[in-house]
Amino acid sequence: MSLSDEEILAKVQDTLVEALSVDDDEATPDATLVGDLGAESIDFLDIVFRLEKNFDIKIPRGELFPEDLTSADSGYVQDGQVTEDGIAALRQKMPHADVDKLAADPQVENIQNLFTVQMICNFVKAKLNS
Repeated sequence: MSLSDEEILAKVQDTLVEALSVDDDEATPDATLVGDLGAESIDFLDIVFRLEKNFDIKIPRGELFPEDLTSADSGYVQDGQVTEDGIAALRQKMPHADVDKLAADPQVENIQNLFTVQMICNFVKAKLNS
């Protein structure tokens, strides 16, 4: 089954509206899950579960939302900044995310801004095409 970008976006928006109890006009492609839509860490599991169901795909733990890249002992964070190695690791682990934006301002707290509605759409599209 091949879906257009618009169809993927619509289904991702529906998923986020269900999981986060937000209005569909809030779930714009640029909206961040945490900052704009109020997602908390527990919500990420629910989002993954709903995406798997709505798109009939399998999402291994940590594939959509990598957990281990930002831990203090990963070597990817130094003095509150994501290191160049950390940026490289994020690019590898999250080809579906706009890592360039983080590279421009590599504050650790900006990592959550990688998690956007569009990032999820990019991830789902890649999954459906693989």
